[in-house]
Amino acid sequence: MSRNRLGWSLFLATVLMDMPMSAQHDVTAPMKDVNQVTDNTLDSLNKVRTARPVAGSSRRKGCPVLFLVGNSTMRTGTLGNGNNGQWGWGYYAREYFDENKITVENHALGGTSSRTFYNRLWPDVLKGVLPGDWVLIELGHNDNGPYDSGRARASIPGIGQDSLNVVIKESGVKETVYTYGEYMRRFIRDVKAKGAHPVLCSLTPRNAWDDKDSTVVTRVNRTFGLWAAQVADGERIPFIDLNEISARKFERYGKEKVKYLFYQDRIHTSRFGARVNAESVAEGIRDTPGLKLAEFLKPVVPDTVTGATRKPGCPVLFVIGDSTVKNNDDDPDGMWGWGSVMEPYFDLRKITVENWAKAGRSARTFLNEGRWDKIYAALRPGDFVLIQFGHNDGGEIHRGKARGELRGSGNESKVFFIEPTKCYEVVYTYGWYLRKFIQDAKEKGAVPVILSHTPRNRWVDGKIERNADTYGRWAREAAEAGDACFIDLNAISADVLQRMGKEKASAFFNRDHTHTSLEGARLNAKSIIEGLKHTNCTLKNYLKK
Repeated sequence: MSRNRLGWSLFLATVLMDMPMSAQHDVTAPMKDVNQVTDNTLDSLNKVRTARPVAGSSRRKGCPVLFLVGNSTMRTGTLGNGNNGQWGWGYYAREYFDENKITVENHALGGTSSRTFYNRLWPDVLKGVLPGDWVLIELGHNDNGPYDSGRARASIPGIGQDSLNVVIKESGVKETVYTYGEYMRRFIRDVKAKGAHPVLCSLTPRNAWDDKDSTVVTRVNRTFGLWAAQVADGERIPFIDLNEISARKFERYGKEKVKYLFYQDRIHTSRFGARVNAESVAEGIRDTPGLKLAEFLKPVVPDTVTGATRKPGCPVLFVIGDSTVKNNDDDPDGMWGWGSVMEPYFDLRKITVENWAKAGRSARTFLNEGRWDKIYAALRPGDFVLIQFGHNDGGEIHRGKARGELRGSGNESKVFFIEPTKCYEVVYTYGWYLRKFIQDAKEKGAVPVILSHTPRNRWVDGKIERNADTYGRWAREAAEAGDACFIDLNAISADVLQRMGKEKASAFFNRDHTHTSLEGARLNAKSIIEGLKHTNCTLKNYLKK
């Protein structure tokens, strides 16, 4: 299989010349542990063996299994369940495959190198491999440190035939250490001997950049990426350059967005980063000529609904939020959201309006349910996004409807076990989710507009309740931090209702103190337009004259 890997030999020679030589047996010294990340997963192998699947146990009659072999970037932690806030991409890989044609088993384990995985875990995995199966291997993050002490997991740099006999200082165990390339070849040969199909994968990119001012992600294509590609080429098997595919995405996202793709360090991904890498693997499989594993991927079904109102040369105004933005919106006497009565204010020859708000959602659940992903995918340069959350964001975080967030607008986060889903999740502040929407929209060239949430029909001592000290303030702070337009919808509508008085204001709500009648929705829409006119947001250029 041909690959665009010009200058491999020169690269390899340069790398090896830069590495000091070990005095023992003239073998290249191990690579330094530049990551400095402690991962004690291997110290609990007994627990690991109960947490990882029995090889081949997912097999369905007549269907192959895709075995994933890797380290913590593929499966983080002993249990791999996100209880430390970190996720490996192997957890999400199964979402890209048709489970009626193939099952995916994640046998990766944090802390393993090519050497330690091959010696300790591979024999059990290999037992489950049958003819026609697939084995995808991504190892190398941990192939560093001492050969014969401590974690003793280093492989010899390169792809040569060098070997080194060592005695592990702490245990007295004798072992022969091989090159990274030789371990990869052994994996490949074992898989082929079983009549299965091996696929090599380069490492996931780290949150590391060429220098502090650079917009270029540091690649591994002079070490493990290069070596894996060379081995794959020599053994005539497919190679997925995961490092390059994801790194290009990181560079498009920018440094600030890439920060939240990782959690706690620069190597281990959050669920956001894990999904990016899983998607990159699927893309790599699909784009590799002749790779029949692509036949087991789910088809890519384009979203033809979100953004469907777009007219040639015209932007779309996307509206997102909760039930105060979109409700039933069909009965004149029912409950209405302001997003459904926005169109009359805009010149629909120049712009279209799509209301994608959903009742009961907080900023967190709107994101978790994939609703924002659809908006993000549909955004084009020049589009606009009106964003209003807050009514449902103060509820329970891990119980009940589990839609609440941490209070505030800072960078705080905490791992929770979410009882309804029985899964762990990192939950951030209300402001963090708004900043993510802002960042994503601006990345796509769209213009985000943050709104404080609509006022409620609650009165104390003759004054209507406001949210200026809580969600209104946090929304403003998120907008300021993200350099986005902010409209204080809560204050503008509350001022109008205050002047009316409690009795008249009641007509603008329906059934409770939060949901608005048709007239209430129109009031809030008018407040947004009034607020928009006093900003420098270019959305006001699309208002009717």
